[in-house]
Amino acid sequence: MTGSKEKSKEKSKEKSGEKHSEKHAEKQNEKQNEKPKDKVNDKKKENFCIKSLALLTSGGDGPGMNSAVRAIVRTAIGAGIGVWGVNRGYAGLLEGDMLEMSVSSVGNILQRGGTILKTSRCPEFMHKEARREAGNILRRKKIDALIVLGGNGSFNGAMLFYDETGIPVVGIPGSIDNDIEGSEYSIGFNTAVQTAVEAVDKIKDTAASHARIFIVEVMGRNSPAIALHVGVCTGAEYVVLPSKEVDITEVANQLQRGISRGKTSSIVIVAEGPEAGLSYRIKADLEKEHQLQSHVCILGHIQRGGVPTVTDRFIAAEMGHLAVKAILEGKMPTATVYRNGQVVLAPLEECLEKKISFDPKYIELSQCLSI
Repeated sequence: MTGSKEKSKEKSKEKSGEKHSEKHAEKQNEKQNEKPKDKVNDKKKENFCIKSLALLTSGGDGPGMNSAVRAIVRTAIGAGIGVWGVNRGYAGLLEGDMLEMSVSSVGNILQRGGTILKTSRCPEFMHKEARREAGNILRRKKIDALIVLGGNGSFNGAMLFYDETGIPVVGIPGSIDNDIEGSEYSIGFNTAVQTAVEAVDKIKDTAASHARIFIVEVMGRNSPAIALHVGVCTGAEYVVLPSKEVDITEVANQLQRGISRGKTSSIVIVAEGPEAGLSYRIKADLEKEHQLQSHVCILGHIQRGGVPTVTDRFIAAEMGHLAVKAILEGKMPTATVYRNGQVVLAPLEECLEKKISFDPKYIELSQCLSI
């Protein structure tokens, strides 16, 4: 009896020991599977520490940029990060022309067009030696990251700067032309279109009074975005796009169709294109080949200024805020972009080209409504 009891005890001990060892082995396996992930995350957080960042606006200015500047400064300071504002874009960066910003330094600027940091075009920054020196300037000032607000040229400079110096960068699309690849919208576009529409509305008043044809040239370089939007929103008889050869007979036929049904005034919207003087060539050809007299009005840089619209202010604020969050989370090099109605992050390399294509439905819309 005693011997059988002892054997049963030994067997139970063996079973409990096996269960214990199995549980221990399971725990060890769980730890081995979990710990590496934790260590990787912790290591990333430990190695990536941003204490201060620099901000610059580069290339052409646009209404709404100040809203982005304000959002960047206040988001960063709220997160305990110092912010340095670089004056005059990359040119100011190469000269070390920057000042530390505060919450108060971006007060009462939302309604102002342009950029309080000033801007410039800086061909010198396309040289490797200049970019290396820019990196050294930031390091000497103990600045850990750079936010660039500008167009695709500015983004290309930022991408090269990151590749060569390793200093984290985030791009924010700012261009009235709305021609930055990878983003459906760039800061300043909505205000520029609104300014142009208001100007054409005024021109239509005098055109109607004098029974005249007006050729109105809008900005946009190789992008058709401003011209298409202004053409549809002002009821223009014809929109000349930068990517298409001008068919002067087609333009004249469209104008004559309006005249034949009793129209006393007409508007032709012209995208400026890469070369100056297109509107005057159209005017000369209309008179020479079709005996149609017209007047030219070039809106020019009035489209860059003015009080930013609500759309530009709001999207710029979202982009500025998200740019700082991207830096805090180590998501670089990246850009804030507008896609499907949302401000999101995308790889900076997706935003380096110019966007000169357009949706054919807008051409169809313009032609359909201009009869």
